[in-house]
Amino acid sequence: MTQPDVKLLPFDATRYLTDDEAVAEYMNAVLETEDPNLFLLALGDIARVRGMTQIAKVSGLGRESLYKALAPGAKPRFDTVLKVARALGVTFSAHVSGVRS
Repeated sequence: MTQPDVKLLPFDATRYLTDDEAVAEYMNAVLETEDPNLFLLALGDIARVRGMTQIAKVSGLGRESLYKALAPGAKPRFDTVLKVARALGVTFSAHVSGVRS
């Protein structure tokens, strides 16, 4: 007996970013990976949920610039990342891990 063809849908994190707690958990998980491309993808996911046009307006960036800054492989300036995060209502905090070299 053969198995029926299973069609998988691409994962879309935006479906799960329904409240501030989900956004915070998502960002914390992404930050743990230390992957800058995943970090930009996550900011882009949150921006799409909250509305790119609104985030562009609040951050002071053009909508096209916002898309470019959050694209995989982009190398946005740190101040751009902070503007986007602030517009998204996302803040970052530092904690000492106890690991020293």
